[in-house]
Amino acid sequence: MDMNKHKFRLSEGMTIIEARKEASSFLASHGVAEPESNAELLLRHVLELNNGAAYLLALRDPFPADRKEAWEEAIRRKAAGEPAQYIIGEQEFYGLTFRVTPDVLIPRPETELLVEAVVREADRLWPAGGNLPAGSGPLVADIGTGSGAIAAALASLRPSWRITASDISPGALAVAGANVQRLGLAVEFKQGNLLEPFADMPLDIVVSNPPYIPAETIPHLQPEVRDYEPRGALDGGPDGLAPYRIMLAQLPLLPAPPRLIGFELGLGQAGEVAELLRRAGHWDRILTIPDLAGIERHVLGVRTVQ
Repeated sequence: MDMNKHKFRLSEGMTIIEARKEASSFLASHGVAEPESNAELLLRHVLELNNGAAYLLALRDPFPADRKEAWEEAIRRKAAGEPAQYIIGEQEFYGLTFRVTPDVLIPRPETELLVEAVVREADRLWPAGGNLPAGSGPLVADIGTGSGAIAAALASLRPSWRITASDISPGALAVAGANVQRLGLAVEFKQGNLLEPFADMPLDIVVSNPPYIPAETIPHLQPEVRDYEPRGALDGGPDGLAPYRIMLAQLPLLPAPPRLIGFELGLGQAGEVAELLRRAGHWDRILTIPDLAGIERHVLGVRTVQ
């Protein structure tokens, strides 16, 4: 990649707010979406102004000379297409801060709705909910955990649940393990393909945000996603549904199918994934849940009878 065309130099004598405006214009000229919010996010990171009030108070100050090189480098990387979350190294999910690297998919806000739906349906199956004694709640597996966002959010919301998580990528597991350790949460990790690491484990809940992008459409994704996020976390096979079919085919590895299963999926896939769950025949309620944009984003299967 030719970095010269993304060369950025902070003009002399600028205040912090002027530097932000200059960078925003530079990013816009390079086709970066939401240039103003990206410039602010990177600015707050470079200047370590995480407190909103402190940031606003500092805007009229001169830009600190000792942060000039870091600022220029951050804007150059963003102009080249790198996701801001990889540049700053973190992303918030369900009120928790996760370290992210190119080994893991960046957690998305819509996945928070999957966490909420799983907790809501699980509390109906295990009515004591958050009041269960530690370690006595349902046994949960987060399949393809990536940064560990789903597993950590569930462990935070329901400390009594026994949370496990898997990924086929050693790099992803290293990131996820460091995240839950830093957050002080109890999650056990396993390496392997989808449900294989959980053979003979009596899982009560399975939740997964697997790769679901049809392989042939990956070259047409936004450059931020296509060129930087791990392909293994994106490629769902020819029609994007391969991981769902494989997980359902792997269910005989378990002593019994889980009482609750929840998937995130892509645009237009909800009907087919719901039908896969119906045909499996293990769940008497199949739920489809839209995201905030109205896209049918999650499908859950629930077995209401023990």
